[in-house]
Amino acid sequence: MGVTETQKLQHCKERALFCFILATIWATVSGQIHYSIPEEMEKGSFVGNVAKDLELNIKDFANSGVRIVSRGRTQYFALKSKSGHLITTERIDREQVCGGMETCLLNCEVILEDKMKLYTVEIEITDINDNAPSFQTEEMELKVSETTAPKTRFPLSDAQDTDLGVNSLQSYQLSNNRHFSLDVQTGTGGVQYAELVLERSLDREEEAVLDLVLTAFDGGDPVRSGTAQIRVIVLDANDNAPVFSQPVYKVNVLENVPKGSTILTAKTTDLDEGINKQVKYSFKKITDKASKTFHLDSDTGELTVVGNLDFEESTLYEIEVQAHDGGGLSDRSKIIIVVSDVNDNPPEIAVMSLISSIPEDSPPGTVIALLNVQDPDSGENGEVTCSIPSNLPFQLKKSFDNYYSLVTERALDREQEAAYNITVTATDNGTPPLSTATTILLQILDTNDNAPLFDKTSYTSYLMENNPRAASIFSLKANDPDWGENARVTYSVIEGRVEEAPLSSYISMNSETGAIYALRSFDYEQFREIRFQVQAQDGGSPPLSSNVSVTLFLLDQNDNTPQILHPSFPSDGSTGVELAPRSSEPGYLVTKVVAVDADSGQNAWLSYQLLKATEPGLFAVGLHSGEIRTARYFLDKDALKQSLVVLVKDNGQPPLSATVTVTVVVADSIPEILSDLSSLSAPADPQSSLTLYLVIAVASVSCLFFTFIIVLLALRLRRWRKSELFDSSSVTFSGVPVSQFVGIDGVRAFLHSYSHEVSLTTDSRKTQLSFSKSNYANTLTSEIKDPILVTEDLNSNGDQTSVQVS
Repeated sequence: MGVTETQKLQHCKERALFCFILATIWATVSGQIHYSIPEEMEKGSFVGNVAKDLELNIKDFANSGVRIVSRGRTQYFALKSKSGHLITTERIDREQVCGGMETCLLNCEVILEDKMKLYTVEIEITDINDNAPSFQTEEMELKVSETTAPKTRFPLSDAQDTDLGVNSLQSYQLSNNRHFSLDVQTGTGGVQYAELVLERSLDREEEAVLDLVLTAFDGGDPVRSGTAQIRVIVLDANDNAPVFSQPVYKVNVLENVPKGSTILTAKTTDLDEGINKQVKYSFKKITDKASKTFHLDSDTGELTVVGNLDFEESTLYEIEVQAHDGGGLSDRSKIIIVVSDVNDNPPEIAVMSLISSIPEDSPPGTVIALLNVQDPDSGENGEVTCSIPSNLPFQLKKSFDNYYSLVTERALDREQEAAYNITVTATDNGTPPLSTATTILLQILDTNDNAPLFDKTSYTSYLMENNPRAASIFSLKANDPDWGENARVTYSVIEGRVEEAPLSSYISMNSETGAIYALRSFDYEQFREIRFQVQAQDGGSPPLSSNVSVTLFLLDQNDNTPQILHPSFPSDGSTGVELAPRSSEPGYLVTKVVAVDADSGQNAWLSYQLLKATEPGLFAVGLHSGEIRTARYFLDKDALKQSLVVLVKDNGQPPLSATVTVTVVVADSIPEILSDLSSLSAPADPQSSLTLYLVIAVASVSCLFFTFIIVLLALRLRRWRKSELFDSSSVTFSGVPVSQFVGIDGVRAFLHSYSHEVSLTTDSRKTQLSFSKSNYANTLTSEIKDPILVTEDLNSNGDQTSVQVS
């Protein structure tokens, strides 16, 4: 078996292994399509029906947010979502895209965003005969010594054809001549080398220059060809050609080697002397890209780097160099430059699909983003690891190849974190490692999962009674950690009853602010507290709510005056009379004033005080007990009736008070007081009694007048004082100024102003005296110390008004 057959067998094995690996990867994807198109198709040419080949409904296909992603810097394909057709967007030159690769494949991905599905499309670009063979130099100069022996071979520059297969270079043809023939040799990899073979010796004197035409043909249809002019210059004898030290030079170069670095020096030996030993180096076969990257020194044979090496663009360069001596002899050698990869490219992260916001109740495993990670480096330098911070509730899942899915790992809570900045970091395994990071902003949408919450389990407030109506008495607030409408809280009072009346008639609540207002003025004496519940409800759907208990305590205000319970006012209009024996010792309990106050606390603490008495110092009142006791023994001059005005005062601020008048009759027994009263006869006719009063009044005034004149005359003439005579003959009306009774008009005014009826009622314990009001126009209250006046009109009838008598 020949070398060519062994290479073919090895090639078939590699293709079979490639197909097996491709089929294994194919099964991991959602779908994969293979198309084959020739190169140089017009822009917009049809490639294939993706929707049909993926067995997708064209309507679902168009509405799924479909888009196509191609690798590389140039996008050669586009996808029409309405028809599902894959078309070309650029004219594709297979030689430019894939170079000398036997199989030219372009890959792209079709992404259905709504379904989160990915399909791989593989397009094979087939070769057409669009390139004719061409020589690196269209004119070649060959110097041949006339002493060169026949059958000597002269290498020629090879033609190049970037097409493949039958479309590539197939044969050479030399123009007709007498001295040279063309011999084509097949080298390693099936490469053909054309050589001139000297068939007949040259004679410089006969023909110094020979012009030949070398034509290269490919096997396309139609056949394309290229020509080069060969000028053979016949030289004098030069019997030793330069020889390279190695037939093949191989060197490994890092892709980041600096410009100007010498990577190789080609060396030759030539046994000739003089000009025939002077060797010049030049490129014999080199690509355009390599010619811009490397430079060969024609004198030293040093190969230096003048351009940028990029492992990702080209990993191998093959260059043929030749050496010419001064006599026109030459040799050639091959230089193989292997470019080694360095970690000079950080990973690239492309966000293929993204959801910018999700609800907080999204289940674990919800896909947020689809990422594609690429690293143009090779080996470990191109192995990429993706990661996100471990403290985030997300994880990265590798889908296939270099695709990752960013999904939720656990339940989310917007109230704890409303947004996440998810930093995805891609790091390669190079030395040192390079990394790239991209940040994905994810908003967490709120759901109504939190009820409004009061800051206390129950509320207590205090309000002074007699509050103004519509006054704000209390305010509470509930917080809802949700957002927007879900956090808008409204307040309401749960209806209840207070004192058999609906609660809504007492208080109202502002639904927006939570302020509670009083609808009426509260009375502490009516009720002491109001208990109710307040509900806070959010605006979510469905709404959530919570209740809290509120107790409103009323505070007492000193708004009630003391109420006298004893002595009470009789229903018949008379005033009660207390009996005090004339033989009573000091400290004798005459009676007790009993009073109450509807207020509470210190507002209801009562104190008693004797405000006015007929005989000051005769009676005393207990400060806190209200007991009226005698302070000394009774004297004969003490009046029969004692009138006591007792003040009852509470301890409020300001204090409120009430007074009561207690009439005390000094007598050892009731019959005694009745006998004293009955000894004074009373006329049966009320009109006669009035006449009697008038006569007495006129007589008194006249006596007083004459006595006054006499006293003045006596003081003037004799200058001595008769005070005893003045005191025994004068009459005093208590409470009425004397000047009111001077003159006839004053007497008439006083006499026509009063008409009194006195009634006396008795029971087992006390005697009550009351005066009835007559029907005169003017009424005044007076104190009458004369006991004779008390007995008058004892049995009179008519409307009665209570008048305190002492």
